[in-house]
Order: sequence, then structure tokens, then C-alpha cells
Amino acid sequence: MEDIKNFLKEDLDEVGDITSNALFTNEKAEAYIVAKEDCMVAGLEEAKTVFEYLGAEVSLLCKDGEWVKKNQKIMHISGKAVSILSGERLALNFICRMSGIATETNNLIKICKKINPRVTIAATRKTTPGFRKYEKKAVMIGGGEPHRFGLYDVVMIKDNHIQIVGSVGEAIKRVKDKIRDKTIEVEVENEEDAITAAKMNVDVIMLDNMSPKKAEGITKKIRETNKNVLIEVSGGITPDNIKDYAGFADRISLGYLTHSVRSRNFSLEII
Repeated sequence: MEDIKNFLKEDLDEVGDITSNALFTNEKAEAYIVAKEDCMVAGLEEAKTVFEYLGAEVSLLCKDGEWVKKNQKIMHISGKAVSILSGERLALNFICRMSGIATETNNLIKICKKINPRVTIAATRKTTPGFRKYEKKAVMIGGGEPHRFGLYDVVMIKDNHIQIVGSVGEAIKRVKDKIRDKTIEVEVENEEDAITAAKMNVDVIMLDNMSPKKAEGITKKIRETNKNVLIEVSGGITPDNIKDYAGFADRISLGYLTHSVRSRNFSLEII
């Protein structure tokens, strides 16, 4: 709820919707939110909270995670015209943005599952500041994994950590000496570091910015060394090439899902 208050303050500040306030007093209105294209819908609960906070009544006509058709009504809103119009853009921003992420996540999962039923699709931390939890939620609604939410919940040893420490082996040793109750993931860019990480029994090895051929070859050698490690691929993966990684990876993570995905089109229509 605190997020909703802050987001509404962006639009209303302490003054409110000066256009609607000038035009209306206590006039009542009804509206539908309508899908303008086929997609998986997400963000309904957040949009509902926006309107209810402003004093309107809301009925959901479908659920997050459902596929909707063009021109399908997904939400009914009733109440003061000022309340509906004041919340319109924020509610639509939630639905359009989150539906875009959920739809694209689900589309990529369908592509990859045909090749490898065990592979999972994950988000990254390349998210919009202040909106991460909603973008990650949209990924989950689409059937994907959120990956880590921040720097606090999973250990991820990245290239800059290794550069400062001096080697991947030393970085893993230092982490294991201090942390025992968190997943440990290591980002590697070459076969030598990948094998070192596998021998040191980390939980996840991320193959970063590798061609499909190189990543598949290193994956085979990792599994020969340590069959229990989860292998993730990331970096430069797009809808156009993701199928080339799906056959051998356990998890594919894409910043694309949250930084470049196209929002889906919805509108609010007064009736």
C-alpha cells in the first residue's frame, strides 16, 4: 500500500487531479478496463488496489495469469468520476507493464519447454528502480523464476569480485568461510573457472556471455566434474537465440524480460 500511495503522489501531489476537480463534483461513473490485444494479463491486483484506495469499487472479470483476447473486458470500476480518472493511468501502467512481462515470459517458456521440459526461465536485477518486486512478480505470473531479489538473498560472485580478489577459487573460499546458509552462484567466462567452481561444490554456475556452442561444451565438462551443480546461462540471450541454449541449460536468465520487453495495450473506457 505504501508503494501505491507514493506512485499516486507522482500524479496527484498534494493538489489532486486539477482537471477532473474543475469539471466534476460528486458525479458517478462506471468504466471497464479493456484488453486491446491478445496477451497474458498481470497487474490486476495492483490496479484494483489503486482504485479502491481512491474510493472506487472494483470487480475483476478475470485473474492474473489468464490469457485474454483483444476487446475482452478485464475489470469493472464504479464510483466517483474523479476517483476513477485519478487512478486511471497508474492502474493502466501496472497492467500494461506487468502484462508485457508475463506474456513474454510465458512465450519464451513455451519455446524452451518444447526443447527441454526441465529448463526454467528467470529474471535478473536489471529492473526499474522502485518497481522491481512488481516486475519480478510479473515474471512469476508468466511461469518464470524471479532469481535473486537483491544483493542480500543469494551469493553471486561476479567478474568484478573475481577481478578484485584475484581468482575464482579464492573468491569461493572467502565466501564459504563466512556464509553457510545461502545459495552460492558463480559467474564464469571461461572453462577453467567453470571447472574450478564445479570442483568447489558451488550451487550454481552461470555461463556468462558465451555462444551456444561454447556454453554447451563447458556445460558437458561441468557435469562430468559435478553432476549436482545447476547450470545457468545468461548474457546476450534474446527471443531470437534462446532456443539455442534451451537444450542443455538448467536455467536461462534474461535481463530482456524486465528492461526491454514491450508493454501490452489496455485502455480504460467510461460507460
